[in-house]
Amino acid sequence: MSFLPAYRRADPARTYYAFHGVWAYLSALTFTLNLVYQIKEVGLSPLQLVLVGTTMEIACFLFEIPTGIVADLRSRRLSVLIGFALIGVSFLLQGFVPAFLAILVGQVIWGLGYTFTSGADQAWITDELGEDDVGPIFVRSQQVRLGAQIAGIVSAGAIGLISLSLPLKVSGAGMILLALVLFVFMREQNFHPAPAAERDTFQQMADTFKHGLAVARRRPVVRALVLISLISGLSSEAFDRLWSVKILSDFHFPDLFGTTDPAVWFTVFSLTGTFLALGASLVVSKVSADRVNALHPNGLLALLAGFQLLGVIGFALAGQLWIALAAMWFGAIAATISYPVESAWLNRNLDSRSRATVISMVGQANAIGQVAGGPPLGALAGATSIRTALTVSGLILSPIPLLYLRLRPDTRHVVPAAASSEEAES
Repeated sequence: MSFLPAYRRADPARTYYAFHGVWAYLSALTFTLNLVYQIKEVGLSPLQLVLVGTTMEIACFLFEIPTGIVADLRSRRLSVLIGFALIGVSFLLQGFVPAFLAILVGQVIWGLGYTFTSGADQAWITDELGEDDVGPIFVRSQQVRLGAQIAGIVSAGAIGLISLSLPLKVSGAGMILLALVLFVFMREQNFHPAPAAERDTFQQMADTFKHGLAVARRRPVVRALVLISLISGLSSEAFDRLWSVKILSDFHFPDLFGTTDPAVWFTVFSLTGTFLALGASLVVSKVSADRVNALHPNGLLALLAGFQLLGVIGFALAGQLWIALAAMWFGAIAATISYPVESAWLNRNLDSRSRATVISMVGQANAIGQVAGGPPLGALAGATSIRTALTVSGLILSPIPLLYLRLRPDTRHVVPAAASSEEAES
């Protein structure tokens, strides 16, 4: 049953691939040159760049759980539609108003929109297809997203030569259009919302939250992934905001096709990184499919986490442009491979009643980490150097491989598809 019925019902897997592909294309269109836009046209300082990211993460922290509960009580589909529309509004605001305050407001709207989609999309496809079948879907979706990112990066480079703000404007309009198209085609048949008399009450929301919290506490895999998400957040905010500053300030771009325009070079950087990540994802899923789809992939995830750590520290210490980029791409490839593996592992340890809420808790832990870690690392960059702040950012990741390795298989907490369906109907 859907809160807002679709006019035409499309196949869930194809719908999931399609909207993730479009979402990835539009996100690449926005974020390929977004930091260059904020530095070059808006004129943000390194501290302001970190504050922009921190503002966004505060929004994610405040809205992650409430929006996850909306997805669990009302409709996963409705939550996705609202999220995409809000993200579109955020992009349009930031593109049309190149001012620090407008960027901050846009980040709040983006954070709200993202939290509506966070967890809801995974919970939706898991409900529609079943827990036993979503692992390959997540891996395939990651590959679709990477392919779409390539197209988005190329488009961003071409459009960015006209204006650095134009990709934001085009992407914002595209996100709103995506929400309208999904309103027509995205079905929701296997989700059973709370009765109308209960779903608007704070008690029902509290009960859903308590159930999700109990799952996070009781199941070792979920508990560990929440902690890992927190640690990742402590590290990632500084790196995400300051890597472009290091590239722009520490290195000179060679002449490419008669230009040294940062729009061209950042497009090349993003394009190369995405091609490498896509190739690695395809090779790993082909050569080592059993490990990627394993019920307990802690060893693989520990190895990939170690690669991410080395990538961040290698980038921070590199004194040459191509060595720095190679290190960054190395870490990005590891993150790309690990994301669908971890997502499938988490979803197998949840049940339908609070799936979106618990996934939102994982996202909220990451937001808490970014809010707590971003400003101190930004201040460290100002007091010492960007290299020092980025090095510390990498060292923060060091406990994560050990946390993965400590986990042991516990099949008691893996939710069979049939059991989940029965629980959803009860």
